[in-house]
Amino acid sequence: MIDLYTANTSNGQRAAIILEECALTYRLHKLDVMKGEQRQPEFLAINPVGAIPFIVDSDGPGGMPITLAQSCAIILYASEKTGKFMPRNFAGRALAWQWLMQAATDVAPASSNVFYNMVLMPEKSEANGKFFLDRVVRYFGDCDRQLASHDYLAGELSVADFALYPVYAVRKKILDEAAALPNLARWGAQMAARPGVQKALQALA
Repeated sequence: MIDLYTANTSNGQRAAIILEECALTYRLHKLDVMKGEQRQPEFLAINPVGAIPFIVDSDGPGGMPITLAQSCAIILYASEKTGKFMPRNFAGRALAWQWLMQAATDVAPASSNVFYNMVLMPEKSEANGKFFLDRVVRYFGDCDRQLASHDYLAGELSVADFALYPVYAVRKKILDEAAALPNLARWGAQMAARPGVQKALQALA
């Protein structure tokens, strides 16, 4: 059994989605990150990182319990545990790694900066807001070009798609208004229609 501690954020959604898509049995524990519940002593005792999402798998590698944080690490863990959503050939796996990293290190931080400027920064800046929005659009434009010749980021449905989709979903309105990204929109509709994606997002809503 896997215990998933998460919240309804893009990172938190990634973990729930991959557990659903890999058909792994889990218990959902929703935390209120705006209240800092993930940093309460009872949760720090489980996960000293003090961030969501994190999982505790009582049947981890070698039958031993494992605690794991970081949404993309959880995506890779679920894929490795079940043998799903990772291309079998080396070239395909390398491409999946590349686009997963692009989602984690380029797209997601740019999206987070949009949120910080809109909500958390003590002094909001219109110029900075435009800068962050432009970066989000540019990074998603890279994805759109990749999807022009591929159904999914790595050719076949993979960990990379599950890493990117929650960030796309939260920024869909901005992307629709800012740029013509038809390949990304087609891909996003395919991802949104998946029962595992829908079930995970409904559980977190």
